[in-house]
Amino acid sequence: MADQIISYPQLKGFTESVFLAMGCPDADAATAATVLLSADLRGIDSHGVARLSGYVRLWEAGRVNATPSLRIIHETPSTAVVDGDSGLGLVVAPFAMKVAMDKAAAVGTGWVSVQNSNHYGIAGYHAMMALEKDMIGISMTNASPLVAPTFSVERLLGTNPICVAIPAGGEPAFVADLATTTAANGKLEILQRKNLDAPQGWIQDKDGISTVDAHALKTGGALLPLGGDREHGSHKGYALGSIVDIFSAVLSGANYGPWVPPFPAYVPMPTGMPGKGIGHFFGAMRIDAFRPADDFKEHMDNWIRRFRSAKPVEGQEKVLIPGDPEREMEGERMQKGIPLLAPVVKDLEDLAQKFAIKF
Repeated sequence: MADQIISYPQLKGFTESVFLAMGCPDADAATAATVLLSADLRGIDSHGVARLSGYVRLWEAGRVNATPSLRIIHETPSTAVVDGDSGLGLVVAPFAMKVAMDKAAAVGTGWVSVQNSNHYGIAGYHAMMALEKDMIGISMTNASPLVAPTFSVERLLGTNPICVAIPAGGEPAFVADLATTTAANGKLEILQRKNLDAPQGWIQDKDGISTVDAHALKTGGALLPLGGDREHGSHKGYALGSIVDIFSAVLSGANYGPWVPPFPAYVPMPTGMPGKGIGHFFGAMRIDAFRPADDFKEHMDNWIRRFRSAKPVEGQEKVLIPGDPEREMEGERMQKGIPLLAPVVKDLEDLAQKFAIKF
């Protein structure tokens, strides 16, 4: 089977049909498909439709509730805790981000932690929701433990991404969306599908020795925190990943550290779990709670233009602003279609057969 390029409307329609076949209400299916495909559009292929069959398996295993009752279980004027009722994180997260934005609209800033959720797609989608309201958006989530803290062979943290989205005026928004590991696990999965080695500094083997074997996680290895090793700053990546874990889960009542539920449905659930599901954390900050929004955006434009005009290293075309590559990719793929690797196409065809949906 060969790789294929599929148009965004076709892929979105199919993805929505799969979520509907799982029993999701119409609005939730549409939201989940939009959030999931935002990853493919932005070139983050590891978190898009390549994960669709994984969500289906979680649902089949009874770990995803297709019809959750989302509710706020604790709140103040500027904060809230949301219980996701084991729903798709693709649905729970936009709900929680809207709560944060509503609170920011009322009192200046809003902060929401989430318990009892599942994998929420890319952090960037949720943070970027705030941009249209002249707000700064913040999004983070913990994830299943694949990452060893500096000096350890144990897998205790997830890839635990952080995204901060900041509006500008005439310039595109600043969107920093990053895992707190040297590389996201999804990028490792892409290398596995292509049968390629991983770059040095991404993973270690079961003994804690750096390796380029992209399959090392299957034999007891671990992903490495941002920096790769202590000499290159892995202690900083370890600290950042820990902050995400604490904000997302210790603060909300979700599971944290080695107790976060695994994404693959076939992996047994941890024993002695201290919380509920996976945790997220969201923030929304109204610009005019600090200074007039137009003034801020004018200076953000100035900031962006100055950094964009920075003298590049010889051989490099230009200095990028966080969010540039993903925004450019989104424009291209919306027009030309989304490329899918052959194994992903096979997964989608299997789903089409399972649910009797045309692909």
